[in-house]
Amino acid sequence: MAHDTHHPGAVQDAPLWPWLAAAVTTLLGLAAWTQFSANPPVALQQLAKWLPTLLLGLGANIGISVLAMALGTVAGLLIGALSLSTMAPLRGATRVYVQVFRNAPVLVLVYFSTYVFPFELQLHHWRLPFPDWIKVVLGLALPASANVAEIFRGAVQSIPSAQWEAAQSLALSRRDIFRLVVLPQCVRRMLPPWMNLYASITMATSLASLVGVHDVVDAAQIASNTVSRTDFTVLIYATLLLLFFAYCYPIARATQALEARHARH
Repeated sequence: MAHDTHHPGAVQDAPLWPWLAAAVTTLLGLAAWTQFSANPPVALQQLAKWLPTLLLGLGANIGISVLAMALGTVAGLLIGALSLSTMAPLRGATRVYVQVFRNAPVLVLVYFSTYVFPFELQLHHWRLPFPDWIKVVLGLALPASANVAEIFRGAVQSIPSAQWEAAQSLALSRRDIFRLVVLPQCVRRMLPPWMNLYASITMATSLASLVGVHDVVDAAQIASNTVSRTDFTVLIYATLLLLFFAYCYPIARATQALEARHARH
């Protein structure tokens, strides 16, 4: 008799990998055609010219997202741990922090961090520049830390109380319970929402161009203004959409796979 291989929580939607592969192949094919065709369209010629600049700009976006997520993760884990404190004022302060920065518009936080921090730092006789991309990192790290804190708190509180009681019966200290029992399980439970949060932070880096950071959006704007053709503008922003999709979609699929795996176990 055939066994049912369907598992609860498995991904039900049709995979978009073929569409992603087709889109990337089409883009590469158009670039190759532009290079070797005798008379390619002007828009495609310009896209082939500007594509390396777009890829360098995307590298800036990815770098900002990685730094913002790293800083937000470290701060979020600390804030999440404080939210579990036995001291009510400390718990209240962390809850206010989480609610404020989880619900604040990312654009407002980017502008806030851009103007609240100085343009340069003075240390004794030295003046050190404080570039805008660092301010964007800090602005994106604020919502990242608030969301990581909430993810961590939820993961800890999802551990069944029976496990705490069993660990206490073994005369383990609270610190050992966290280190040996709770945290290993929390990592598995936190990973899918953490990856989803990283994809969101990566997409939010498109706001960096609004405060003067030379990223992929800024590169696309410069290219559009330089070429000044409607067909090229449409093509380059479609390429911009494809680049973000090609980077973020695999993260989303990996997140779904981890969630399905966690549901099966």
